[in-house]
Amino acid sequence: MAAVGNPTGLQFPAVRKFAINRRTKNPLDKATIVSVFPKAIQERKHTIEPGIFQIPAGTLENPGLLVIGSSSWWKHFDENQPNLEIQVSSIEVAEAVIRDYSIATFGCDMENSRPGLFFIPGDINVLEVKTKYKDALKDAYDKQHNWFGFLLGAAESLWARSGNNPLCISDEMRLAAIELGKKDRPWLLDFNKIQLVACVACGNLKNPAFPVCGQCKAIDMSHPAAKELKFASVG
Repeated sequence: MAAVGNPTGLQFPAVRKFAINRRTKNPLDKATIVSVFPKAIQERKHTIEPGIFQIPAGTLENPGLLVIGSSSWWKHFDENQPNLEIQVSSIEVAEAVIRDYSIATFGCDMENSRPGLFFIPGDINVLEVKTKYKDALKDAYDKQHNWFGFLLGAAESLWARSGNNPLCISDEMRLAAIELGKKDRPWLLDFNKIQLVACVACGNLKNPAFPVCGQCKAIDMSHPAAKELKFASVG
């Protein structure tokens, strides 16, 4: 007869619970992640605990700070021994959080073009960062400025090569344009406000605000601006 709550009557092996041998954490093991990146960041590490790191947005004048401690992972031996906790120092964790986020961003070379993130050993406040670590703060800002410049150039190229398709522009590129004072760029428009349509000639999506398809160069003669187009003569 099937057990209540198990209508199939199948027998499942019991889930074995492994004991965990927790170690006492060093309360002085702290590191401070500093950000001049004007966008909040959430970085997740699935193999350690704590593994979620939320770095607030920051600027050169008011850097964002996240103070972290050590994290842990557990080594399993067998069912007769408790899992062994392996602690990872705050410095190692901070370095991994910054490195993994940065290398995943387009245009970052981890040298002179990268998001404005760095870490300082210890629990540091904003005043200490701006006084004792002002050189590191300025260095992070300068490297981020270089990165923003790269993103701006890439956005201009992608915008032209895609036939003004706003979907090719990333949020970081838009942020770079704003931070560099280039707010007049047409691709800063919210792409959700632009309803792309299929080109009648090639089928690729195009911006209906323009009469010429960026892919096949076909002209939409129903567009009001099509009659005003002028082309240079060849020969």
